[in-house]
Amino acid sequence: MSGSLDGQSGALSATLPKMTERNAPLSEYRAAFHAAHVAMAVVNREGVVIAANAALGALLGADPEQLRGAVAADLADLREDPRLRSAYREVLRGRHDRLRCTRRLRGRDGRSRWAEITVVPLPEDRDLPADRPPDLRKERRTDLRPDRHPDMQPDRRAQSLDEPRSVLLTIVDVSEQHDLQARLRHLQMHDSVTRLPNRSLFFERLASALESATVVPGNGQPPRPPGGPTVLHGDGEGDAPWGGLPDWPPGAQPPPARSGAADGEPTPALTQHGGGPQARRSGRVGLCYLDLDGFKAINDTLGHRVGDELLGAVAQRLTECAAPGGHLVARLGGDEFALLVTDSTGTDQLTELAHALLVALQRPFDVSGHRLTVSASIGVVERLAAGTHTTALMQAADTTLYWAKADGKARWALFDPERNAHRMTRQALSSTLRQAVERGEFVLEYQPLVGLDDGVVHGAEALVRWRHPQFGLLAPNRFIGLAEENGAIVPLGRWVLRTACRQARHWQLAHPKQPMRVSVNVAVRQVWDSDLVADVAATLAETGLPAELLQLELTESAVMGSAGRPLQALQQLSDMGVTIAIDDFGTGYSNLAYLSRLPVSSLKLDGSFVRGFRAEEHPNPADETIVEALVQLAHRLGLTVTAECVESAEQAERLGRIGCDTGQGWFFSRPVAPEQISALLRAEG
Repeated sequence: MSGSLDGQSGALSATLPKMTERNAPLSEYRAAFHAAHVAMAVVNREGVVIAANAALGALLGADPEQLRGAVAADLADLREDPRLRSAYREVLRGRHDRLRCTRRLRGRDGRSRWAEITVVPLPEDRDLPADRPPDLRKERRTDLRPDRHPDMQPDRRAQSLDEPRSVLLTIVDVSEQHDLQARLRHLQMHDSVTRLPNRSLFFERLASALESATVVPGNGQPPRPPGGPTVLHGDGEGDAPWGGLPDWPPGAQPPPARSGAADGEPTPALTQHGGGPQARRSGRVGLCYLDLDGFKAINDTLGHRVGDELLGAVAQRLTECAAPGGHLVARLGGDEFALLVTDSTGTDQLTELAHALLVALQRPFDVSGHRLTVSASIGVVERLAAGTHTTALMQAADTTLYWAKADGKARWALFDPERNAHRMTRQALSSTLRQAVERGEFVLEYQPLVGLDDGVVHGAEALVRWRHPQFGLLAPNRFIGLAEENGAIVPLGRWVLRTACRQARHWQLAHPKQPMRVSVNVAVRQVWDSDLVADVAATLAETGLPAELLQLELTESAVMGSAGRPLQALQQLSDMGVTIAIDDFGTGYSNLAYLSRLPVSSLKLDGSFVRGFRAEEHPNPADETIVEALVQLAHRLGLTVTAECVESAEQAERLGRIGCDTGQGWFFSRPVAPEQISALLRAEG
């Protein structure tokens, strides 16, 4: 603590020049010393008080005469802390010309108070007040036992006697200012709605826990205790404080100081929220990152006042769960909370705590006449504290919280490095999709559509592959979903459409007697985010491909829910002569009424039905009955049917027997390069 604090500090600044001015008369020096309202003592090179003024006696509750001969380090609590003791010794030896720090002292009346301590050397001819007792110098020279004055090193005692030089010790009571700062900090570091520690205090405690885990006992670098000193050297520049002010709630009293102890003992807030020294010695850290499910709906419908009361009630239950272990509970913002476990014993402890939190939140909340229920999703992370950075820990917690929500909410999820690696791969793919389209990293393969009655290739489905420079050739299931999420499906879809139509036109020109329809998958986002009709029209005009040789495939869920713009687009495409097919039919809404109202020309049966035709010795009558019924229904509606995932001759024969029009699958061909499709056409021709 530095700077002018109050009137006492002003008196001190006015008094010190008089006391340190070499030309000032001794009487003026003596009068200023005794009359000062600032508590002062003159201390010799051995660290012994040789004079104390009345203000110091009043501050410590002792007669000034009784303080003479006392060890100054004990009076000002400068002994216990290693760094502070060393800095004090340097001033006594004349190597530094100032020490300033803030300590918590306890007077003889038992009261604790915060004090600003300053130690500065006095000129050698001003080392003692003029009215000192004649035998005090003798006391200084004879009472030098090591157990009496541990502040002095053995090799310095003789030199101290030969070169006597005193220092001036001043003590200013700053308890009121310190308490005010503590109250202000409490307000700054706590959430006004829940009264929990806020985001700032949470990250401060987390960083402290991770930093302290890197301290190796016995390496000469003890952890810096909160509330420690600021040491100011001769140039006036100071070291950074070793810790912040304690987080006392308004009105709380500081704990009593231990006699001669450094200010490193835990404050009530530290003990309550799990930030004390015992927790920091564990070596592991755990975090439960919690987000309320359904809170926004309550807040929007019932108002912010009810929402705030609900947050307060949630905070109370979280605190009750964390109280037995003394863990930190904080509100990070909105409906997000965090529980920090700095003495983690492993993942079992964290998952048990997460389960207890979920159970506690299952009970209804009675808030302002409303009975409300909320659940929570919790991300759980536990690891060694050493080597862990705050950012990495919070990223892991945020990722795991997302997993809990994605897995269905109202649950906890434990961080899994393998799953996270998969997520990182997805993120890397997602972030480079658009650039990959521009760089030409995608290729098309084609899987034949074969007539089940004649075995002739009637078309081919275009299947996109990503030739990734790092991960190799990627199948569509690795990136199509990502492209739909980030919108890259639009430029990628345009490229697929243009490339497939160009290839189909090439086949048409090369084999004019063998019409080859190319089938292209279209995502519903392409219909919403782009002018699909214009794109198709432009592509057909550019490539010269007849519209009847292009088939667009949409999933059943996309087509069955079509309305407005998507439905209009499908109708316009159908009017152009483009064939519309429903892909994976039988796995979506299966609202058959839509089949009569949508411009659909073909159904592609999902492979899950076809797998029931696996072998004659293990038939699945139900699957065969369903497929036969769907084929008959489609034919009644004027639709053709393609069976996907045909893998054997038996399946192909039975599908053909019940009337299925075409088949697609590895029995006929796996997806191949366009040159191999050309070879098939040449063989048929």
